[in-house]
Amino acid sequence: MIKLSGINAEGEEKEYSLEDFKGQKVILYFYPKDNTSGCTQEACDFRDNLNRLTSKAVVVGVSPDSIKSHINFQTKHGLNFILLSDPEHKLSEQFGVWGEKSMYGKKYMGIIRSTFILDEAGNIQKEWRKVKVKGHVDEVLEAL
Repeated sequence: MIKLSGINAEGEEKEYSLEDFKGQKVILYFYPKDNTSGCTQEACDFRDNLNRLTSKAVVVGVSPDSIKSHINFQTKHGLNFILLSDPEHKLSEQFGVWGEKSMYGKKYMGIIRSTFILDEAGNIQKEWRKVKVKGHVDEVLEAL
């Protein structure tokens, strides 16, 4: 069982594992980095649609950023859902979203933007890999 530090919607630090969400559907989305343009847009899209989503599932964002970075990201953008810190890539590797990426011809390891809907038992119900941010939250809502 993987436990990660995270912050809840109120900005309080807490330890989480996916087992904490048994009995609820979960939208588990992995993103590369706090406060970058694509990740900010994706987080704000989840924030802006949270009322439509939470009637169906809990939203949990995961990146390798620190808790301090998450608190800053949450505060700056008024994020109203759980953000988990995965600096050792444990959860990211478990879901197969930690991998080789390329930017400007340089290869490096990082999070491959992905989203999973987990059912009440914690099984993957639906997945999106290499997510394009624009319109993604609507795809998630449709799948729910």
